[in-house]
Amino acid sequence: MKQAGVSLALAAGVLAAGCAHQPPVTDSQQTEAPPAKPLPPRNAPVAREAAIASQIRADAPLRYVVKKGDTLWDISGYYLRDPWYWPQLWYANPDIANPHLIYPGDVLILTRGPDGAFQLRRAGTERLSPRIREGSLESIATIPFDAIRAFITGPRLVDAEELQKAPYVVSFIDEHLIGGKGTISYIRNPANQGYAAENYSLVRDAGPYKDPDTGEILGQQAVPVGEMRITDFDAVATGIITKSHREALVGDRLLPLETEDLVHDFYPHAPDRNVEGRIISVYDGVSAIGQYQVVTLSIGSTDGIKRGHVLDIFEAGRLVLDPVEGGQVRLPELQSGQLLVFKTDAHVSFAVIMRAKRAVHIEDFVRTPQR
Repeated sequence: MKQAGVSLALAAGVLAAGCAHQPPVTDSQQTEAPPAKPLPPRNAPVAREAAIASQIRADAPLRYVVKKGDTLWDISGYYLRDPWYWPQLWYANPDIANPHLIYPGDVLILTRGPDGAFQLRRAGTERLSPRIREGSLESIATIPFDAIRAFITGPRLVDAEELQKAPYVVSFIDEHLIGGKGTISYIRNPANQGYAAENYSLVRDAGPYKDPDTGEILGQQAVPVGEMRITDFDAVATGIITKSHREALVGDRLLPLETEDLVHDFYPHAPDRNVEGRIISVYDGVSAIGQYQVVTLSIGSTDGIKRGHVLDIFEAGRLVLDPVEGGQVRLPELQSGQLLVFKTDAHVSFAVIMRAKRAVHIEDFVRTPQR
């Protein structure tokens, strides 16, 4: 009896100790519903060590000097099987203003942290011929600019009302029907819309972005035609087309130039919760989508999507005829690739296909990668 009592007391003590180490429940945790499929904890040392160890490539370099032309996606690929594990591998020094920035000449070393898990750290800077990195040298891009070059001249998302009210081309010089680089154009009327700058993006209404499941209109597509400089503000303004991506037409609209840096200042990582969306469009409207093509997703910042989020792509299972029992059978989904979000809006986001195992299609699903 005495031994049983000791055992019972010991068990109670262990249970109490376990409860004492449970993290406190915050108000937000009490009010927010848990995700349908909770993701494993990221901060647990044992889980982190095991996760990183399983992700490190067998041929990962112990020492690497960052070169001009490298991208953060490339570097993560040298070390990891799945680049969205980058935040768990990279030792982000809190003393650096932006700890995720990496520059040509930086020396990276693969080591282990206090918890025994692999870490990738800066170990100084090497001289790059002909001189050491200067403070003005630009950090490496997360993705190659060429991968989103099409996006720069591809559809941009605008509010339908904003597009409707935007100034527009009313005519070209000498009654030309179309315009190109160097064509003098007449605009009605940027002055009345509060436009004061000289340089604008010339765009064309290309219809709405729609959610394929609900039919909800998520925004309006504005296809860039070129750029225009206003030379004379008046009741009817005069401008000249300075860049031409495609033929300009009467009725094309003027919008402020987009100056956002789309390739720097973000890093690959997975969403902290499960998200799901669809691919709703692709630049140039091709039916089969491959690596480095830019796509529009039906989810945006209101759904928790951020720049740098890596999502898996799944081809929706095809419907086939059952030759024995008759009727239709839906085949299992197939993972077809991986994409990286580089720009977000409230209800849509834009991503570049970084890996494609097979052709990607409009209305394919995108989801949080599973650990």
